Amino acid sequence: MTGSSNFLRVLLACLLALGVAGQSSAQEMIKMYGPENANQTLILRSTTDISVFGPVVDDFVRTRPGVNLRYEQWGSNGLYQLTRKECREGQPGADIVISSGVHQMVQLVNDACARSYQSRLTERLPQALKWRDELFGITREPAVIVYNRDLVPAVDIPKTRFDLLDLLRPADTPYAGKVATYDIEQSGLGYLFAFADAQEASTFGALQESLGRSQAIATCCSADIIQGVAEGQYLIAYNVLGSYAQGFQQRDDRIGIVLPSDYTLVLSRALLIPKQAENPGLAAEFLDFLLSPGGTLALRTALLISPMLDSEEGNEGEVLNSTARRPIGLSPALMVALDALTRETFLRRWRTTFPGQ
Repeated sequence: MTGSSNFLRVLLACLLALGVAGQSSAQEMIKMYGPENANQTLILRSTTDISVFGPVVDDFVRTRPGVNLRYEQWGSNGLYQLTRKECREGQPGADIVISSGVHQMVQLVNDACARSYQSRLTERLPQALKWRDELFGITREPAVIVYNRDLVPAVDIPKTRFDLLDLLRPADTPYAGKVATYDIEQSGLGYLFAFADAQEASTFGALQESLGRSQAIATCCSADIIQGVAEGQYLIAYNVLGSYAQGFQQRDDRIGIVLPSDYTLVLSRALLIPKQAENPGLAAEFLDFLLSPGGTLALRTALLISPMLDSEEGNEGEVLNSTARRPIGLSPALMVALDALTRETFLRRWRTTFPGQ
């Protein structure tokens, strides 16, 4: 492909992105993969950063010369709302939806918004990573604590939530205003992690109170949070996706990563094929590719199947006991997090913790 052709395709993607900006601020980026003259176009909407998932898509389209793929990057809340709207109205949209907001994906399946699919590869998935043959877990990513190696002394590195509480407890803590986490009102993933913490640990209330008292920062997006830690804007980040953290660490050794030894949440991004998908057969091919040895290798290379979970070690040498893993399974139990009263009660407490954010 010529340089001018590449430029035109990038320009087209930018214009498309500008064209949809008025429709929803949750759509962040668009990129096309595969040949321009393909006779089939697969539409993938995902919360995963294009820079992270793009090489996996490349591996898929490389062996399918008649296919190109339009990748739309979305925020989890916006993706959920759009997918639900199109489902209710019977409007075609994406052929594939992949989201880290797995509680929202379970709700979409419960609302009859997904197609059923079975294959030899989907049958091999553990039950915790599959629901109704309509929702499939494709990644394995821990929620980690990230810290600045240059600015956080070794004795202060929090290996557990109790350690983090101890850092934030003193009135004169040097970590005041220097700890970041997701804004759970903006981030579906952040809300899911916080809700899972509340279900999992007796420390959640104390930790939430300490975050508020120490003026912790609630903000958006893994990449921005990790960049802030590297640059010293924050010293520690809590409940960040390990895939993004480890990818950033490979480029910047100021980033340190801890898998909390009291327990570590493990997320599997969920994939569904919308019931109104226009290319369901090709979408099923993509799912099978992700579950195949070649697709699994591509996901591992992209760190979306985390090598930290294979070794059971964080990069500071601590060992994560297998009993400390807390996988977030794909099941109807996740819908509790989206119950209107439960969600509003949870968010009201959050707003008290982070007033004005």
